[in-house]
Amino acid sequence: MTQKIVTIDQPEYYQRRSQKTENGFGYSFAVKIGNLIKASGAVSMDEEGKPTAVGDYTQQMKNCYADIEKMLTHYGCTFDDVIVENIYTTNMSLFLENLEYRKSLYKENRYPKSTWLGVKELAMPELMIEIEVEVYKPQ
Repeated sequence: MTQKIVTIDQPEYYQRRSQKTENGFGYSFAVKIGNLIKASGAVSMDEEGKPTAVGDYTQQMKNCYADIEKMLTHYGCTFDDVIVENIYTTNMSLFLENLEYRKSLYKENRYPKSTWLGVKELAMPELMIEIEVEVYKPQ
């Protein structure tokens, strides 16, 4: 009789900002279990949790992707490892105007499954875009 050995992966929590900031809001930036990484929505904020690039949609979008890139780098991944991307925006027209920047991040033109939602507001009134991703990290 052969025995099957099952290993259970323990969650690995990643915090992008200080524990004071992320714990203060009650979230982790990302959680990795096995080959899957799920990230919370990235927003344009400083280390203290205050909104940045207020009123500048393009810079807020770039700041969101910069935070995501730091998380990807931490796990040895790139944007081409992103399999799901959900975007929440208070201004869909401005998002669409900045679509080429988003597309430029996916170097191999393998775009993730995406959902783009126009929303009335985000967690803070100054925020205009929030981006969450799921990543598959090959072994």
